[in-house]
Amino acid sequence: MPKIQEKGRKDNFYLEGSIKIIQGNYIQLPRIGVVKTYEILPNCRVKNVRISKKADSWYISFKYDIEPAPTEKVEETIGVDIGINTLATCSDGSKFANVKAYRQAKKQLVRHQRAVSKKVIGSKNRRKAVKKLAKVHKKVADIRVDALHKLTSWLAKNHSTIVIEDLNVSGMLKNHKLASAIADCGFYEFKRQLTYKCEWYGSELVIADRFYPSSQICSNCGHQQKMPLHLRTYECSECSFKTDRDLNAAINLKNYVYQ
Repeated sequence: MPKIQEKGRKDNFYLEGSIKIIQGNYIQLPRIGVVKTYEILPNCRVKNVRISKKADSWYISFKYDIEPAPTEKVEETIGVDIGINTLATCSDGSKFANVKAYRQAKKQLVRHQRAVSKKVIGSKNRRKAVKKLAKVHKKVADIRVDALHKLTSWLAKNHSTIVIEDLNVSGMLKNHKLASAIADCGFYEFKRQLTYKCEWYGSELVIADRFYPSSQICSNCGHQQKMPLHLRTYECSECSFKTDRDLNAAINLKNYVYQ
């Protein structure tokens, strides 16, 4: 029995076959007709499309086959430690800041959510308030995804082997003090993007064992010691080696493939 879908809630639909791209930025959709898009469409045979509404705009995504295009690598192996304060710290010393999109927009979101709650359910004013709230949520998501795309593309294009941690994100989110900050980083999306981009650009993705103590091992001598979360500098009790905690973890992740 087909499910009745309410208009305005999860507005999206899926089309397979009978999709024709008309040179440039026009697409022929069944029953709907010819639709113009803002961007130039792919010049290839499309297998299927999904059309969805986000905030007050409609978007179309395509599925089609492409051949992997390996890129020339700048470096062989790189370890990547992802975190909250800094989104990614790499074993070569590169750092990528966490944009903290949700945190930046939190006050604005609260204001719009409060405005929605004060409107009468089913009224035009409520629909307008919901649309404004949806726009802010979309902006937050777009900023986060853009930062992750830039990071994952740089990693996959320029490195033959990328080593990351197998983070237990669902378990980390149970920490109510850090749950909001962890969700704002998009750890799962980082891993998802990196997985398919490594296939695109001919790189290898290595995921270190979940229990590998990358933060506790000294990257200089191999000594292992406890490292509470509040300590941001790694000081080895054996060889007196001293370095940034995240950089130390990233170097250990790089060395993981040689063990």
